[in-house]
Amino acid sequence: MDPRTAFDRREELQFLDVREKDEWDAGHIEGSAHIPMDSVPDRLDQIDRGRPVIAVCRSGRRSGLVAAHLSRAGFTVHNMTGGLEQWEAEGLPLTGRRTQAG
Repeated sequence: MDPRTAFDRREELQFLDVREKDEWDAGHIEGSAHIPMDSVPDRLDQIDRGRPVIAVCRSGRRSGLVAAHLSRAGFTVHNMTGGLEQWEAEGLPLTGRRTQAG
C-alpha cells in the first residue's frame, strides 16, 4: 500500500513499525506500534488480529519480510511501499523526531 493511501486510511489500519529503536526515536508515524523486526515472531499477541496491519520500515524491505510472515500467521497485512522514505517524500507527518544541536 502506498503511503498516501495508508495515511488516508489511518483510522482503519494499525501501523506496525519494525525498525530498530534508534530509527524509531528519530521519527515515526503517530500512533504506530513499535516492534523491531527480529522481535515480531515472539510478539504476535501484541498485534490486533481484528484490524488490518500496515508494516513499516525505512525503505519497505524489512517490512515486506514482516508482512509476509504476518500473512502466513493469518493477519490481514500490507507492506507500505517505499517505507518512511516515501512517506517523508510525500510530506506526510512524523512524530517523535529528535533534532540535533548544530
